[in-house]
Amino acid sequence: MVARVVSVIVLAAAACLGGPAAFAQAGGPVLVFAAASLKNALDEAVAIYGKRTGTGVTVSYAASSALARQIEALAPADLFISADLEWMDYLQSRQLIRRGTRVNLLGNRLVLIAPGDSKASFAIDRSMPLAQALGDGRLAMADPDTVPAGKYGKAALEALGAWTGVASKVARAENVRAALALVARGECPLGIGYATDASAERRVQVVGVFPAGTHPPITYPAAVTAAAKNTAAESLLRFLGSAEAKPVFEKHGFTVRQ
Repeated sequence: MVARVVSVIVLAAAACLGGPAAFAQAGGPVLVFAAASLKNALDEAVAIYGKRTGTGVTVSYAASSALARQIEALAPADLFISADLEWMDYLQSRQLIRRGTRVNLLGNRLVLIAPGDSKASFAIDRSMPLAQALGDGRLAMADPDTVPAGKYGKAALEALGAWTGVASKVARAENVRAALALVARGECPLGIGYATDASAERRVQVVGVFPAGTHPPITYPAAVTAAAKNTAAESLLRFLGSAEAKPVFEKHGFTVRQ
């Protein structure tokens, strides 16, 4: 009888804390929300972490803007890795990331890309004939109003005096990988993306690298979310910034900030 009473009390407490689902989340895979441009490198890094620790990791990739808004809407992410500072600032200002866990993890470069068989070739400077090179085609970019890669791209083109001439020709994609795909399939003659994405897609070539001073530094901040339920989230974050993970990210073209 005593045992039954104790059992009822334990089950009642579990219900108050979120029931069996809460315990399943605590012991299940770490759920990571990460910028789409991280896919190849992060998949490899979390596989190493999982093999070393026995901890499962599930990663959801999308534009940083979309992921941040999902976290704001209480999506059950344990860890967030953004492709810019702004969307991490957005969550931090709303107290949606765990204090003391935020770190600047990685860096990247912004490049102009073309299909692999393209003959396009010109210097990335204030005299570049970008509008002429596009002709009747369109410039593939992640949405320059909300998505980090698109915002970096717009800033660079504005700094070079080229934005006005191409603004009406932009093919806005939901994320940087979607923009890359438009160029890879030959649907757009040129596009703007990250060097790491270009290196991961054999059907595109890099036409030029945008000078670092034309856009804000490309920084990938990471943080445990305030609502994280999996206790392994902080361990995973430490691993991603460790010496063991560094060669993985560098192999894929990222610079390691820590």
